[in-house]
Amino acid sequence: MAATTRVSNANMMNFGEKLSRFSWSLFIPMCVVLILSLVVLFSAGGGSWFPFATSQLLKIIFCMVVFFVVAFSNIKFWIKSAYIWYGIALVLIVLVTFIGNVGMGAQRWLSLGFINIQPSEFIKIALVLALARYFAWKNSVELSQFKNYLIPVLMLIIPFIFIFLQPDLGTGISLALITIGMFYIVGANKKWFLIAFILGLLAAPAVWYGAMHNYQRDRIITFLNPEQDSRGAGYQINQAKIAFGSGGMLGKGYMSGTQSQQSFLPEKQTDFIFTMLGEEFGFLGAFMLLMIYTFIVVILFWSAKKCRNRFGQLICFGFMLNFFIYYFINISMVLGLLPTVGVPLPLMSFGGSSLMSLLFGFGLCQNAQIHKDQQLSSKGF
Repeated sequence: MAATTRVSNANMMNFGEKLSRFSWSLFIPMCVVLILSLVVLFSAGGGSWFPFATSQLLKIIFCMVVFFVVAFSNIKFWIKSAYIWYGIALVLIVLVTFIGNVGMGAQRWLSLGFINIQPSEFIKIALVLALARYFAWKNSVELSQFKNYLIPVLMLIIPFIFIFLQPDLGTGISLALITIGMFYIVGANKKWFLIAFILGLLAAPAVWYGAMHNYQRDRIITFLNPEQDSRGAGYQINQAKIAFGSGGMLGKGYMSGTQSQQSFLPEKQTDFIFTMLGEEFGFLGAFMLLMIYTFIVVILFWSAKKCRNRFGQLICFGFMLNFFIYYFINISMVLGLLPTVGVPLPLMSFGGSSLMSLLFGFGLCQNAQIHKDQQLSSKGF
């Protein structure tokens, strides 16, 4: 009771008290993966810090600052500003459609002069934050009424449309899965999921013929039969399978991967970095990374269960879904278990936008952990 009273007001908590509630079991595995990413990116650069490892190290340092600021800030700030962050992310998504930079056939990046950002990465965290704010103080009666899900559905549909047009099917699917998962967590009626699934099946032909680009259809066809165009649409996935399979149990050795070092493996520093890890460190190395990811998911789940306030619970659950979907889609993609989509491997792939959104999300989860005993009221929000 004394502990609960002491943390009843976050403003009364000093830094030492917040630090005592900091989740090292979440922070340490996160850092281990970040260090591993630098090790693999050093190899991807041919045994050089340039062009990947140095750039990523600087991004990690900057994003770590953001992580700690978010983690040790007042949780009430994030409650009050949740919709604002969602609005900012949505505006950036819309701006990409009109003034975004085109790269590799997609218009996904927004230039800030000194750096390019990918707003579709930020909308994932902003959506979790906004949904947590929306559902945190809904009671069981309100959560059983369909009308109370219309606004969250709009929160998904609006960015989904713009992201789909970029085109970025992988992020669009991720957003949809995160939202569906959040609906399930808050207790939405199970029959609504069945209805949504049936409507999705009915809409599939229209999406296939009317909304998808030729290369997106080719990726799905190639997924079903990767050997039919091994030098074209199936090149990426076939090279990825060769690289991962050639690593065997223990790998070919650090910086000794033939597919990656001889540039047969495409996008080895970004979407296909897991394959490079498997080639050089073998099944054992890849399995260890998968175990670390799984451990992080378990810790996020446990953090959510320990939160005494609904907002913190939903933040942890939502980011847990986001993180799991990230690595599940990427690893399944590079192993040929899912069609190829542009989803980076969390904390591993080269790039700043994904890293920033992830460390921002980890910071929010740490914030929820620090304030797990605080009773939050909807009054004033």
